[in-house]
Amino acid sequence: MDKKKNTIAIMRPRNYLAKSREMAQSMGYEVFEAPMIELTDMKDDMFDTFTDHVLSGKSDYVIFTSANGIDYTLDKVDDRNEFINALNRTKVIAIGPNTKKRLEELDIGVLGVPGVYSSEGLVEYLCPDVKGKIVDTARSAYGSILLIEGLEKCGASVLETQVYTLVRPEGNKQRELIKRAAAGDIAIFAFTSSMMVRNFFSLAEEMGKTDKIKEVMKKSIVAAIGTPTANTIQEYGVETTIKPCKYTFDEMLKTIKEEYFD
Repeated sequence: MDKKKNTIAIMRPRNYLAKSREMAQSMGYEVFEAPMIELTDMKDDMFDTFTDHVLSGKSDYVIFTSANGIDYTLDKVDDRNEFINALNRTKVIAIGPNTKKRLEELDIGVLGVPGVYSSEGLVEYLCPDVKGKIVDTARSAYGSILLIEGLEKCGASVLETQVYTLVRPEGNKQRELIKRAAAGDIAIFAFTSSMMVRNFFSLAEEMGKTDKIKEVMKKSIVAAIGTPTANTIQEYGVETTIKPCKYTFDEMLKTIKEEYFD
């Protein structure tokens, strides 16, 4: 892999950086890391109803769309073991392999994972079975509305609680990323969520670098996990060049390597 052309910007939340950096470096990438998303705990008005559904056995299905959603949920329940036992009496669905792995680490059984790791994939996976059922989900405040709307169209009664939110980190690393991007020092932009895209361009605009960065990105590799993320990138006048079939960071790195460097 050409080191002059393989500098990748990793903008994932701080708690993912070490693993993401190690993964990228093991594949031969040069890494510049600067989180463009930070996770913050929250508890909305629906959380107590959500936990009541699970503990009382009212939930037919419980969906988790991230490992973070699991951890932020368990941090707020009164009795962690009691809640895990209750989850094991219902049908737990994970959006993808990383979420499934976290659930299994906590000894929570997983009924299934959709073939496509997205809100749309979850709807397609569950639609034949949820008519007249109660489906509960705990996720971020920026979760796609497509999940709720889609399941309701399938006849489910859906309750959503938001257990964490996303904010834009502020600091020298973030500003340095924008400067490097505008200077053409970043060859690969790896976006894993729409919020990440918006935070990146928001800071670029504040620094007066938006037009220059767009010029650079048109000559660079722009990768997106999932159609919503790719669509958000397009809103800024930039085309996505890589969208992995499987919606994981590992698959993104492998796809870029296979298409551009192998």
